[in-house]
Amino acid sequence: MAGSPSPNAIRVAFTVAAAMRKRRPNARGGASADHGALAVVLDDLETGGVGALPGRRGDLAAYRSHLESIDPDDLGRDEALAYWLNLYNAGALGLAADAVDRADDTVLRVPGGFTRPWARVAGEHLSLEQIEHAKIRRFGDPRIHGALVCGSASCPTLRYEPYRGRDLDDQLDDQLAGFLSNGGAAVDRASNMLSLSRILLWYGSDFVRPHRMPTWIPTTKQRLVLAIAGWLDPGVAAWVRSGRPRVTFQTYDWSLACAVG
Repeated sequence: MAGSPSPNAIRVAFTVAAAMRKRRPNARGGASADHGALAVVLDDLETGGVGALPGRRGDLAAYRSHLESIDPDDLGRDEALAYWLNLYNAGALGLAADAVDRADDTVLRVPGGFTRPWARVAGEHLSLEQIEHAKIRRFGDPRIHGALVCGSASCPTLRYEPYRGRDLDDQLDDQLAGFLSNGGAAVDRASNMLSLSRILLWYGSDFVRPHRMPTWIPTTKQRLVLAIAGWLDPGVAAWVRSGRPRVTFQTYDWSLACAVG
């Protein structure tokens, strides 16, 4: 659905508030999870494109079953955040596979795609929306917005590898910087304009107030730009800090797309 408008602010607030009834992540252990099954799917997606996803349902189901056998609170913090990121992205890949099977041009046409239960973790049935808002965003790390995918043209590109606790800090830095440099923060110096992904309009407050994630209270464009400057190319960051560019937000393209970068 190219050109889809922004989510309704009231619905977003309701969705986040409802998700908050789910348990807060409390990673306190030292265990780890095996993400090898997801790596196989990513390899196939990289070579075969989105059309390869329906043939990988068995791998996605096996991977989900493996993660469902683990209590993420038994993992370390970074391992747990990697767990939730990978679980969400696996669900988004499954959603994209559904759209391919239905010959839909967007994941938004798949009934209940983001709201139906996707996984049962530690006794909780969780939809993709709930995994994002009740689990992932509660870790207080805004870089996750460069790591989550939704099966649409304007979402970040999938990483070529699963997220892993031991590498997570570097992976998230790399993902967000790559997302911004590859169109998420388009620079037009001649017009003194910075055009940002609409994701940064919807979730910009997470960058400005990460300690309050998840939050839906809007922030100013200037505060947002300064908050993301550390992940911009150094030359662009210097221009942003000194030039006070005019900031706009791109139209979000919900067309079905899923790629590995």
